[in-house]
Amino acid sequence: MADQIPLYPVRSAAAAAHRKRAAYYSAAGPGSGAEWPSSRYQLEDESAHLDEMPLMMSEEGFENDESDYHTLPRARTARRRRGLERFVCGGWKLLCTSCCDWLVNICQRKRELKARTVWLGCPEKCEEKHPRNSIKNQKYNIFTFIPGVLYEQFKFFLNLYFLVVSCSQFVPALKIGYLYTYWAPLGFVLAVTIMREAIDEFRRFQRDKEVNSQLYSKLTVRESKNSIGHGISEDVRKSSGLFYCGPLAPRGSGGSQSWQKRPLHSASSCFIRTDQLDGETDWKLKVAVSCTQRLPALGDLFSISAYVYAQKPQLDIHSFEGTFTREDSDPPIHESLSIENTLWANTIVASGTVIGVVIYTGKETRSVMNTSNPKNKVGLLDLELNQLTKALFVALVALSVVMVTLQGFVGPWYRSLFRFLLLFSYIIPISLRVNLDMGKAAYGWMIMKDESIPGTVVRTSTIPEELGRLVYLLTDKTGTLTQNEMVFKRLHLGTVSYGADTMDEIQGHLRNPCPQMQSQAGGNNASSTPPRKAQSSAPKVRKSVSSRVHEAVKAIALCHNVSPVYESRAGVGGEAEYAEADQDFSDGNRTYQAASPDECGNMAREGLRTLVVAKRALTEEQYQDFESRYSQAKLSIHDRALKVAAVVESLERQMELLCLTGVEDRLQADVRPTLELLRNAGIKIWMLTGDKLETATCIAKSSHLVSRTQDIHIFRPVTNRGEAHLELNAFRRKHDCALVISGDSLEVCLKYYEHELAELACQCPAVVCCRCSPTQKARIAKLLQHHTGKRTCAVGDGGNDVSMIQAADCGIGIEGKEGRQASLAADFSVTQFRHIGRLLMVHGRSSYKRSAALGQFVMHRGLIISTMQAVFSSVFYFASVPLYQGFLMVGYATIYTMFPVFSLVLDQDVKPETAMLYPELYKDLTKGRSLSFKTFLVWVLISIYQGGILMYGALLLFESEFVHVLAISFTALILTELLMVALTIRTWHWLMAVAEVLSLGCYVASLAFLNEYFDVAFITTVTFVWKVSAITMVSCLPLYVLKYLKRKLSPPSYTKLTS
Repeated sequence: MADQIPLYPVRSAAAAAHRKRAAYYSAAGPGSGAEWPSSRYQLEDESAHLDEMPLMMSEEGFENDESDYHTLPRARTARRRRGLERFVCGGWKLLCTSCCDWLVNICQRKRELKARTVWLGCPEKCEEKHPRNSIKNQKYNIFTFIPGVLYEQFKFFLNLYFLVVSCSQFVPALKIGYLYTYWAPLGFVLAVTIMREAIDEFRRFQRDKEVNSQLYSKLTVRESKNSIGHGISEDVRKSSGLFYCGPLAPRGSGGSQSWQKRPLHSASSCFIRTDQLDGETDWKLKVAVSCTQRLPALGDLFSISAYVYAQKPQLDIHSFEGTFTREDSDPPIHESLSIENTLWANTIVASGTVIGVVIYTGKETRSVMNTSNPKNKVGLLDLELNQLTKALFVALVALSVVMVTLQGFVGPWYRSLFRFLLLFSYIIPISLRVNLDMGKAAYGWMIMKDESIPGTVVRTSTIPEELGRLVYLLTDKTGTLTQNEMVFKRLHLGTVSYGADTMDEIQGHLRNPCPQMQSQAGGNNASSTPPRKAQSSAPKVRKSVSSRVHEAVKAIALCHNVSPVYESRAGVGGEAEYAEADQDFSDGNRTYQAASPDECGNMAREGLRTLVVAKRALTEEQYQDFESRYSQAKLSIHDRALKVAAVVESLERQMELLCLTGVEDRLQADVRPTLELLRNAGIKIWMLTGDKLETATCIAKSSHLVSRTQDIHIFRPVTNRGEAHLELNAFRRKHDCALVISGDSLEVCLKYYEHELAELACQCPAVVCCRCSPTQKARIAKLLQHHTGKRTCAVGDGGNDVSMIQAADCGIGIEGKEGRQASLAADFSVTQFRHIGRLLMVHGRSSYKRSAALGQFVMHRGLIISTMQAVFSSVFYFASVPLYQGFLMVGYATIYTMFPVFSLVLDQDVKPETAMLYPELYKDLTKGRSLSFKTFLVWVLISIYQGGILMYGALLLFESEFVHVLAISFTALILTELLMVALTIRTWHWLMAVAEVLSLGCYVASLAFLNEYFDVAFITTVTFVWKVSAITMVSCLPLYVLKYLKRKLSPPSYTKLTS
């Protein structure tokens, strides 16, 4: 219909426009759901029309008679407005990126993925070679470690600037001070970084080695031979004809698969666990090829001539298409292969043993293809500080140019210019990087020692401040919001409903066989094959409750994949592992997910997972016809899923409804209050799950991710651009409603309307994405980062969440029943979802506030001494001579002021209890007001004022010798810094007081050993004391007064709560 809507209807055609609008509303309304896919859209390719038909961006567009599509998307107009900025700023980046990609493609050519044919026992016939079957999560190797780490450090302007300044000291004409004053801090920063990266890299190497060293048994003609898991594919390719390409069996049950294979021979079926692949802990049934099940011995696999044809490696973990062909039989046997016949990598054989043929190995496996390479995450605060250092560098260059200009460009002025650059280089202090890294380590230690969140582990110590800047929280469902424990809650038979407190009545019905079943049993004894036509033509008799209970329980007992497992160590009794209900066409029963209008909706509103159970009696002819068509559809290589679905749909008619069941997936402890806490903090929560739409909606309601009074807009399935266009416009009319969208529809919208979908979704209070693949989860995280520029956090507990966790700005893994793969790949690991509230509200707030104060104070410490240097040079005829040299400069940044400044990591503006009680305080953190150009300029003005007072005061008060100027100014500088630390502190800690006293004591004690710089006789006089006291008082007292007045006249929001 999109091509039939005129773009700009005239005002005189108001009636026609009204009819057009009514037709659009009727097509998009709720009543058109049944005929929507078939009649709503006519053309598949509408690119030419839709390019001229922008999405309607406001409600007024549908109220205006002139046009339904009159407003351009803001995302597109914003891109047009950039114009010159995009060309200038993005040109260089595009050129560099293109060159790097070209070099990478030259060095690492990706092999083309193709479909392959694998022969049993004949490796020489296998044309497609297997890649090395090993996983590698390491970032570097032995050759790229040092260059890679140095590149990651020096790609930031701050570290690169320090490197250039330090290297300049090797030039005699540019040498200002001692080499250790420049190289010692830089070497310390690099040493700490290299050691930290080396430890992390070694841990990744150990984890990879553990996985790659798993032992498996390889079936040969003569005997079983052990080989290492990561060398299986190579050994198979290099072996002689005695070995065949791939039939393998794990050593004992319970081993994890490191390759992907097809089961060929087993006890007809086995059960596997896929928790490390798709996050589901239930057992799944896998079936072997039927023709190999009839072989008398394993060795007969070598005597047959057969091959497997498999599709090329793909990302989809829920589908597989292939065929198994045996050529030595007459006629040749062809069997279809589907997801039921596959064992993906990272799955575990939970019951039985398997003989399979290897199809995919190494980087061609589904798990590796769905895992993205880990990136080096950089916090937003580090990026902001990097921008501030660039501004300081511009100020440094400008100040040096001014000094050379006032000097008159005499002599080799360029040498003087460079010397001034080195003299004022303390404007950008190298201790900034050291203090911030040490502060991050302290924050990580505090998080892991917090008794309120036991078991929390900080795996990435460089981004604790990100916990205080989050706007979007992307969370998994199964195992993250829920416990992944299913509890049977309700059985509804149409007229009677049984709950958890009335299950004993069902047991009573099952113990007493009903008369109808006894009569059926008698009839079966008389005739082993009852006539089905007579049965169908008999008049319908209303069944009793007992008979309906028997039929419902029998259907539930037959149509499932439950396998009882008895553990010897359990003594008496056993433990049953449950799996999802799969399709079973071998009998007359079939269970399927359906939508029942009344009771099914009531159960869903209670947060229960619903399942409708029905049956249909088939005659022998009907079953044979279905089996023939079903087998033919399964052998199709192209469009197999559509053909199989069409055959199955023909069977799902005229079915007899048996019962409706409700199962509860229990939520994690305190999920509801935690989600409410995060919402009140201004964090928007998106739930990304691989489950069905109905299940995801139920959990979203039961967890209060979506409130009961809130409207939910279910995004209809779309398959092309036209459908996506109109469905997005239909969603545009909804206000303040949660969005539920499937992965297939999401893929189509992201292909054509990425920015428009992101704009609409970001306005929703909550978003639920169901049937999401791991790569789609990661793509959503990247989309939010690119479109909004806000910080995102991903929370998950399974291997399918690793890509999302690595793509987000901050990843949190939960150690649960789905293993530790997500927690090991995450930046922070917690044991329960409710711990995220305290992790963000308390530790995220504290880390950001402390790092912001610490970073700005360290820059102030460099600015004040650079101001004193500028005043000194201007007074003494713009001479490029350093004011303080040698140990004075090293001591100023280390033992004299380091401990008090670093004690700011213990400061806190509000108590943890207050931060948890008032989560609205978190909203201020996302605005970045603690570290901005405004606060930075305030600190610059303070530094200029204090530096000028200290230097001019010392020059005015000194009497005879110039050495007295150094003593007075440097002592006043130390005292001023200690007092400024006390002025910055909001909550005192006893260690802060110890640091202040210790630093002052160290400076006083060192005066006796600084004969080279100070006059010891002068610093012991009363004149020295009162001059230093007067200068310090003038530099600090006005700031204390201003701070007092500000707190009285304009107190911060948190002070109102604490008072």
